[in-house]
Amino acid sequence: MADRTDSTALTVDNVLTTKVDPSSLRFESNMRALADLVAQVRNEEEKIREGGGPKAIENQHSKGRLTARERIHLLADPGTFFELGAYVAHGMYEEWGGAPAAGVVTGLARIHTRLVMLIVNDATVKAGAFFPMTAKKVIRAQNIAIENRIPTVYLVDSAGVFLPLQEDVFPDTDDFGRVFRNNAVMSAMGIPQIAAIMGMCVAGGGYLPVMCDNVLMTDGSGLFLAGPALVQAAIGQKISAEELGGSAMHSAISGTIDFREPNDEACLARIRSLVEKWGYRRRSLWDRKQPVDPALTAEEIYGIYDVSPARPYDMKEILARIVDESRFDEYKAEYGKTIICGYARIGGFAVGIVANQKLHAHQTDHEGHKRVEFGGVIYTESAEKAARFIMDCNQNLVPLVFFHDVNGFMVGRDAEWSGIIKAGAKMVNAVSNSVVPKITVIVGGSFGAGHYAMCGKAYDPRFVFAWPTAKYAVMSGDAAAGTLVEIKVKQLERGGKKLSEEEKKELFDSVKKTYDEQTDPRYGAARLWIDKIIDPMETRQAITQALEAAALNPEVPEFKVGVLQT
Repeated sequence: MADRTDSTALTVDNVLTTKVDPSSLRFESNMRALADLVAQVRNEEEKIREGGGPKAIENQHSKGRLTARERIHLLADPGTFFELGAYVAHGMYEEWGGAPAAGVVTGLARIHTRLVMLIVNDATVKAGAFFPMTAKKVIRAQNIAIENRIPTVYLVDSAGVFLPLQEDVFPDTDDFGRVFRNNAVMSAMGIPQIAAIMGMCVAGGGYLPVMCDNVLMTDGSGLFLAGPALVQAAIGQKISAEELGGSAMHSAISGTIDFREPNDEACLARIRSLVEKWGYRRRSLWDRKQPVDPALTAEEIYGIYDVSPARPYDMKEILARIVDESRFDEYKAEYGKTIICGYARIGGFAVGIVANQKLHAHQTDHEGHKRVEFGGVIYTESAEKAARFIMDCNQNLVPLVFFHDVNGFMVGRDAEWSGIIKAGAKMVNAVSNSVVPKITVIVGGSFGAGHYAMCGKAYDPRFVFAWPTAKYAVMSGDAAAGTLVEIKVKQLERGGKKLSEEEKKELFDSVKKTYDEQTDPRYGAARLWIDKIIDPMETRQAITQALEAAALNPEVPEFKVGVLQT
């Protein structure tokens, strides 16, 4: 009989119960550390939301126009905007004065209760010009809309490509031109698109609104392939912006726009009126019942999760504060214990959960030998269990949610002899070919091939969320610094130079500092590896929002896995 793992989260009639002591010093210490990280992220996001700053906002208002976030406030149903990509371009383009949120605000919202994707240029950031990450952020939002069949609303107020960086914005498959290609693809797929020109819309950017289903334009805005100055330089014709491409001309002469509106407020009201009259398409097959709150409070996550990667904690206690009624049907509970698999509901949706367990576990191998398995490490048995579970979820049309806190796969003789590579390949195969919606939440470490097997960004999760505690890299900072320093020391020794212990420590600290900065979730979010950094207490709401988006797509391809190593 296999030994049961000691755990503070116990299953009684499928209900996760707990023995958490909120008065313990460890609980209080964890709570303070995580609260500090969350506060830091919130403060930074508040700064990002200022866009180009007070002077740029004043300039926008002086033109009789609202800012991007003011427009969203009027357009979306109150309290429904779920921003994605706030940290994109964070810490980048400093030589150009920075580009908060990459100069475009994206996210999910509801208009008359209909779920939509919003893509809104922020003209307070370099006149809404497209930096390289701006194009990639818009494309990411479009790809989410395509995969989940989400109607999309564009509020256009952009000067076009940021010319000093045009070579990184213009030509490639994930650059500016892909935006318009996606417009055409989305239209062909029957995904509704509305574009409102609420400022400048020039050059190639002029194609975006015209490739949408409905085009609106406010008075004082401009839509033209070439502005007055370029027209005069190119063909010697002198013409005003209004005559060349103003709303009156496009409404009465070219017939390019469908609705001419006097100002931002009227334009946003018109969009709401149009969306309110849409019909309904067939919804997806994912099972949903009335949501029921967890039996345990989300606030306790702060004390349960240990920000120190060396200390174990029970992932089941985290799940107990996320899933409906804290009910969880654990799959193969006594086998492959370093990965937790099981069925639950989140926000009423039936889901399959694959989560790394950080508690150490007792395991008996095929020869009857007992061993301790380290929490957060994927062993052969846990990889095989997860692969089978993922296939079962696809067989039964159950969306998958992955919770990462993974150091990677086990290494060493025993692991290799047990077939860890075959088991890992089986898990990666199942994740790669999975056809049900996949949502990834990076709780702690997400390192190496473990990141891939747990449905990292390269494996097409519909959404990637991360806690402020997330770490995202090939290996941890300590491990990477140790490896790189050892290589550097050997190189220097071959050249006849021997480093003192103090010099080795300085080198180690320098390498670790750089590596730690790159593993920070804000670094990954700036580069679109992460869609949103979330407060751990909001994990349930974020997953529910993602599942509601996924529910708009009724199409499920046939599930095939190809060749599995056995």
